[in-house]
Amino acid sequence: MANPTFGEKKEGVSYQNRYGVYAVIPDKANEKIILVQAPNGAWFLPGGEIEKGEDHLSALRRELIEELGFTATIGDYYGQADEYFYSRHRDTYYYNPAYLYEVTDFTEVGKPLEDFNHLAWFSIDEAILALKRGSHQWGVQEWKKGHLSNKP
Repeated sequence: MANPTFGEKKEGVSYQNRYGVYAVIPDKANEKIILVQAPNGAWFLPGGEIEKGEDHLSALRRELIEELGFTATIGDYYGQADEYFYSRHRDTYYYNPAYLYEVTDFTEVGKPLEDFNHLAWFSIDEAILALKRGSHQWGVQEWKKGHLSNKP
């Protein structure tokens, strides 16, 4: 089965690969998830670029400490969702395969290392609407299928 794909791959455009790993992190009641707002105002799932020498889980653990100040128990892997986008900030076209996981438990161990992001908890449906990337929206919808489908 093909990966879900978001954005438009334009003909004749050179894309830079940017592999990312992201997590859906619910509160204890599974009613809200935490999102990260970049300085440009866009909302994203916690996570980010996989650096050279990292696997998915080590990259995700590093990103959660940097962005949230959290250590976490990583749960299910939802899959890869591909995204094509243009970054005005970097004047670059990106192909961004996003590897999406759930976090089943977390502990706040300190302040985020990155102090330029804004963090907020959103209801699940508000989070889907707020998220900038289709791949992140897809990840939350996959999480929602497994966690909210049994609720009345």
